[in-house]
Amino acid sequence: MRVSFIRPNIGRLVDGPYIDEGRMQPLTLGVIAAYTPPDVECVLHDDRMEEIPFDDPTDLVAVTVEIYNARRAFEIAAEYRRRGVPVVMGGFHPTLVPDECLEHADAIVTGDAEEVWPQIVEDARAGRLQRTYSGTTGAPQPGGRPARRDLFKGKGYLPVGLVQFGRGCRFACSFCAISTFFNRTQCVRPVEDVVAEIEGQDQKLIFFVDDNLVSDHERAKELLRALIPLNIRWVSQGSIDMTEDPELMDLIEASGCQGFVIGFESMMPESVKSMRKACNLSKVYSGWDRYQRQVDILRKHHLQTWAAFTLGHDTDTLESIAETLHFAEESRFCFAAFNILMPYPSTPLYAKLEAENRLLWRGKWWLHQDYRFNHAAFIPKNMSPDELTEAVLRNRLRWNSLSSIFNRVWDFQTHLNSFYRLGTYLVYNRLYARESLTKQGMFFGKYRGRIPDVRQAI
Repeated sequence: MRVSFIRPNIGRLVDGPYIDEGRMQPLTLGVIAAYTPPDVECVLHDDRMEEIPFDDPTDLVAVTVEIYNARRAFEIAAEYRRRGVPVVMGGFHPTLVPDECLEHADAIVTGDAEEVWPQIVEDARAGRLQRTYSGTTGAPQPGGRPARRDLFKGKGYLPVGLVQFGRGCRFACSFCAISTFFNRTQCVRPVEDVVAEIEGQDQKLIFFVDDNLVSDHERAKELLRALIPLNIRWVSQGSIDMTEDPELMDLIEASGCQGFVIGFESMMPESVKSMRKACNLSKVYSGWDRYQRQVDILRKHHLQTWAAFTLGHDTDTLESIAETLHFAEESRFCFAAFNILMPYPSTPLYAKLEAENRLLWRGKWWLHQDYRFNHAAFIPKNMSPDELTEAVLRNRLRWNSLSSIFNRVWDFQTHLNSFYRLGTYLVYNRLYARESLTKQGMFFGKYRGRIPDVRQAI
């Protein structure tokens, strides 16, 4: 028996196909492949940079579906089902929008798939696939099984080893699909399993793909103490409240951390409160100083911050969006993502906008053939959708300009603290600048028109 694991692309550019230059290993598929019965052959096809061989013999197709690649995932599923090959979908989208995915798949998995995947394979082998399998949302990789990294070889991924310590986050941000998926919880792996997986690969830069590595400070400290002897460099995602724990910050630096992706989201406390991002409202520092104390602490520990912002909240104005760019440049962040606030299905934000009749694209922007990446998908309060799209694009263009990259590099606590950090800054700023601007305005999916089903050729 052969199982084909598929990582869909997002879509296409206006003038041709899109190749993701900043692609990382699809860790999720490597993890699920590790739970496949040993007598089953596993192959990986990554739609982000290679053609999918639809006519190659296979017995089961497993597709990981995120909201941004849902349209393309459905196109891929249609091709395989047209050939009589059953398709199983898993990931965030089947959990948050199960009925939609069931229209395009023979089976879906809700929740995490590791524990139910062996049963799915055996059911497919016996020709008795169920429509829905309910996975758990517990600790990743139960039993300490490492990901099948052999499937990643020769695919041209960035030289970064992806590892996961935990899944989920304890915060309840209204726009966040992670909070909805994991119901405001975080589950972590045994530290010794994580250490063993790091030692089992030859990458010296590790990306912990956790939704919030420091969601639980004490558990994070256990991991960090175990990382110190490994002498590795690592990056991850985390919440700004880490800066309120001096011991945690010292361990972050001592364990080889190069930086974090941190959701600053907004410069306006009213916006932060309305989105229920409690971790951004300090319980230690009085007053609102626009994160100045937190940024100073990050710089003191030599962390190259990737600041993430969501723009378009009800308290946002065109002026506040421009001010967000000014703050990011003043802070000399290594990277910044200026993201339009997106209504993800099944989140409180989506329900609010739906109730107020403010959703565009019939409420399903991720499937609409005319929706374009990084465009507004709802009606903001203080500007038009087009004005929001244009304001965020102006931030992105300015941030990724050569003059901005040059002006931000002059920080001896971070980017100029070592040759390695300087190299990271220069190489990845240009890479991500190119990727960010290339993806602006791309369409979802590979084809225009109605999404095909099993009765219709693409």
